[in-house]
Amino acid sequence: MTVYRCEDSLEGIFTAIYLAYEEKRDHKDTRISLNDEPMLFAEDIQVTPDWEKTRKVMNTLNRRFGESDYLNLCRALAAEDEDKAQAVYRTVVDGLEKKVKEGHLFDNLADDNVNRALALSINTRREIHHLRGFVRFQELENGMLYSKIGPKNNILTFLMPHFSDRLPIENFVLYDERRNLFGIHPAGKQWILFCGEEGTGRGDSSGAEKRLGEIGLSEKELQYQALFRSFCHAITIEGRRNAELQRNMLPLRFREYMFEFQ
Repeated sequence: MTVYRCEDSLEGIFTAIYLAYEEKRDHKDTRISLNDEPMLFAEDIQVTPDWEKTRKVMNTLNRRFGESDYLNLCRALAAEDEDKAQAVYRTVVDGLEKKVKEGHLFDNLADDNVNRALALSINTRREIHHLRGFVRFQELENGMLYSKIGPKNNILTFLMPHFSDRLPIENFVLYDERRNLFGIHPAGKQWILFCGEEGTGRGDSSGAEKRLGEIGLSEKELQYQALFRSFCHAITIEGRRNAELQRNMLPLRFREYMFEFQ
């Protein structure tokens, strides 16, 4: 058994997949792992992310399986799951060995790894869809738009293109507090990702987030928030309250980041 141990990132996992092919490993006896737990009688190989190797894997997957299935693989790798690297690796192997046609990578759902990879992609895609509607930006005193989120999956790279397309002339920051990641969009320019200080997590704000929090909300923002809360109360029909349906349509975990529920 050969075990490639890599970091939990697209670059780390794609580099491991590249090495497995470059070194002509027996794919049935090869595993890609995100943890450091030793396996008895296994050959451990530590993987250092390499952008050039990652780019080659990305191009191959896009060319062989098409953009739709490639995005499904990327969404699966954005999920919070310890076995996602192995599931995606075995799905890629299955697709290349069977020379599947574009758009048919996930047809073999009888395979546990293919099934798992598709399930992870669907779960991640569902959360991306939710947050595209539930994200609440607030205008700070300096005119910048700011929002904080805490998604289960690492989906900031999927959200930033959506909001950059809709707010092209705005300076805005989208902060993932679970991973201490900032999506930063300067007005009229390309968005970037910025990683805050290591060792912080949910409930333990980074220095950058604290500094943003010290900037108060603009007067206009406070007025709009008050108006929106009044609107939400005004359209409520007391006799037709349905808390269970509301939880299904708007899960509780999103509400702490929506000012109308605060």
